[in-house]
Amino acid sequence: MVKEFRDFIARGNVVDLAVAVIMGAAFGAIVSSLVNDVVMPPIGLLLGGVDFSNLYVNLSGGGPYSSLAAAQEAGAATINYGIFVNKVINFLIVALAVFLMVKGVNRLQKPKAAPSPAAPPEPSPEVRLLSEIRDLLKK
Repeated sequence: MVKEFRDFIARGNVVDLAVAVIMGAAFGAIVSSLVNDVVMPPIGLLLGGVDFSNLYVNLSGGGPYSSLAAAQEAGAATINYGIFVNKVINFLIVALAVFLMVKGVNRLQKPKAAPSPAAPPEPSPEVRLLSEIRDLLKK
């Protein structure tokens, strides 16, 4: 069983998957920073200085809070739709980046050659005999 496990781990696709997960986590952190620190501030500015990460609905009915952090500190039940908007934009940017990356990799790969048509198989003896009979009848 240990040998089977070692063979399983040593297979290329398992190692590739592990590398992909690690790279995906690192890529996710970069994209999160891109969304939160680069993309959302200008969008918020264009929409009148809105900070999406502070948009929420207070469900507890308490007084107005200056920020989401203040509402959470007070223990208010909130729906944090601004954070959700950030996550959706984050997902869309990741999906676009992965799409462009896959499209670029596919373009770099050599196209697979179409299989060459095989020579037609030799006719069976019955077919050959029938062909000879046909040719004789034509004469």
